[in-house]
Amino acid sequence: MPDTIEASCIFHEGERAAQRLAGEPTPQALGIRRFMPDQHRDFFALLPYVPIAARDDAGWPVPTMLAGLPGFIASPDAMSLRIATMADPSDPVRPLLRAGAAFGLLGIDFSTRRRNRANGRVVAADEQALTLAVEQSFGNCPQYINLRDATWHGAGRPSTTQRFVGLDDQARALIGRADTFFVASGSADGLDISHRGGPPGFVRIEGATLVVPDYRGNRFFNTLGNLVLDPRASLLFVDFERGDTLIVRGRVEIGWDSERAWRLKVEDGWRRPGALPLRWRERAA
Repeated sequence: MPDTIEASCIFHEGERAAQRLAGEPTPQALGIRRFMPDQHRDFFALLPYVPIAARDDAGWPVPTMLAGLPGFIASPDAMSLRIATMADPSDPVRPLLRAGAAFGLLGIDFSTRRRNRANGRVVAADEQALTLAVEQSFGNCPQYINLRDATWHGAGRPSTTQRFVGLDDQARALIGRADTFFVASGSADGLDISHRGGPPGFVRIEGATLVVPDYRGNRFFNTLGNLVLDPRASLLFVDFERGDTLIVRGRVEIGWDSERAWRLKVEDGWRRPGALPLRWRERAA
């Protein structure tokens, strides 16, 4: 099989439109493959956590974070991943990861600033494992990843899910101090989950709207390209000290001026206190 996919085949209509609107030439898609190279497969096997996105019954892309001891992710071959998971009935995203469903997955290690993406379809799912067929695989640069070391805190009990409309005070507090989040977006071609990072408070809160600066990256415009076609997005914030997760959902408007930013008007969301069996400690660069 060819090592990489041609740019003319890989970027969908929204991504090409975003590249034009940003005044960027369509990149050559170097490193975007239909399979995972060995270094990506080995990297996934070392991770104790992985953000993943699915699509709900109304078509919204929604993210969660799966966690386990290193080795809970395995790659039986260059086009598949198997994730051993513990059943957590309180996670609204888990039931959406069913056979045939699209997924977007991000392998990220805050301690080394490495990150790799994998998108595709769920082959099989039960209470013990997810089996994923990888259709796209590519690496991302280490920019804007804030250094953190993770420690295992114990599985504990399944978390409760607390839903809310708009932005409540707890959500504002976590977002206001966050230096990291993950964004799930989608198109007819599939799903994507990507990382965003910056200094604490880089996400500005204006009423019920979140304003996110779009820092220069790989010029693929996967996320903004999806949002050109479908403005719905869901953001995952993690309280790294407590293991809480927060998801907010809304529709995005993109500003394409010289200080490019996008604005998400929050419609609803949910939090899961103590959902993750990991805790992270910041580390100086």
